[in-house]
Amino acid sequence: MSEAQVIEIARQTIEVTMLVAMPMLLVSLVVGLAVSLFQVATSLQDVTLTFVPKILAVGVTILFAAHWILETLTDFTRYLLEDFSRFIG
Repeated sequence: MSEAQVIEIARQTIEVTMLVAMPMLLVSLVVGLAVSLFQVATSLQDVTLTFVPKILAVGVTILFAAHWILETLTDFTRYLLEDFSRFIG
């Protein structure tokens, strides 16, 4: 296995990881921003007020995106395993 192949696999792995994590991160960012604006507007500074909506929103996002996430990870794993002989030899 050459260095170029290792770098390419690492690049693809990072790309798939970012692609799979992006929906949850974006939802968490948007909900966190909305809660922060609400806290500023109402002068509520409760720490748990930021965590509960984020956890619920990320959980719902995972439920809706689970099929796509699993399909993306399965396709990438299948790609790696099908070309395994190319990586070794």
